[in-house]
Amino acid sequence: MNRNDVTEMIVAAKIQKGIKWADVAKKVGLSKEWVTAGCLGQMTFDKKQAATIGKIFALPAEAVALLQVVPYRGALPTAVPTDPTVYRFYELISVYGTTFKELIHEEFGDGIMSAIDFKMDMKREPNAAGDRVNIVMSGKFLPYKTY
Repeated sequence: MNRNDVTEMIVAAKIQKGIKWADVAKKVGLSKEWVTAGCLGQMTFDKKQAATIGKIFALPAEAVALLQVVPYRGALPTAVPTDPTVYRFYELISVYGTTFKELIHEEFGDGIMSAIDFKMDMKREPNAAGDRVNIVMSGKFLPYKTY
């Protein structure tokens, strides 16, 4: 068994049981965004969190142990994502990435926004012309240092 197998087990159990990520997050005690990322193999759960996930999804002990291993993050099945939803984020970075970079450098100086010291909030925004996806991302600014 590997971490991808655990992700597939979680997704299958989620579908079978009709569970929502927000409900899982409440039981774990963390945000739905972080818990979802963890269940999909991008974050590491501590022992208590992994045990809770294991209970919710009826995972075997080996799977619960794998939830506590540091994952290989950022892996996508192809260099350019083919899933339409994931591709839109790729497209967003392709179009606005240079704008994000320029505005961050203008406001903060030479550095980056951390994806480690980071949080995200995703919610539905009702709109008469069609509901919108509202995503707020907040990452610590990390300046490049001279040495």
